Amino acid sequence: MIGTIRRDCLEHVIVLNKGHLHAILKSYFRYYHKYRTHLGLKGDCPETREIDPAENGRIVAIPKVGGLHHFYERKAA
Repeated sequence: MIGTIRRDCLEHVIVLNKGHLHAILKSYFRYYHKYRTHLGLKGDCPETREIDPAENGRIVAIPKVGGLHHFYERKAA
């Protein structure tokens, strides 16, 4: 987990102070558990989510962790 935090998050941002680090890590952990897929979970997230059918609209990117990562979902036109 420590390596994942370092590689996926901390190597890509400049941490300004303790409060900023806390905010970055809180945002990353929310992303990690709710949106990031895991091979050990067969491509699912720790918080399982439904598959979005194509009739729900086009795919849009939603920025997470201050735009460092993205989550993709379908939105109606």
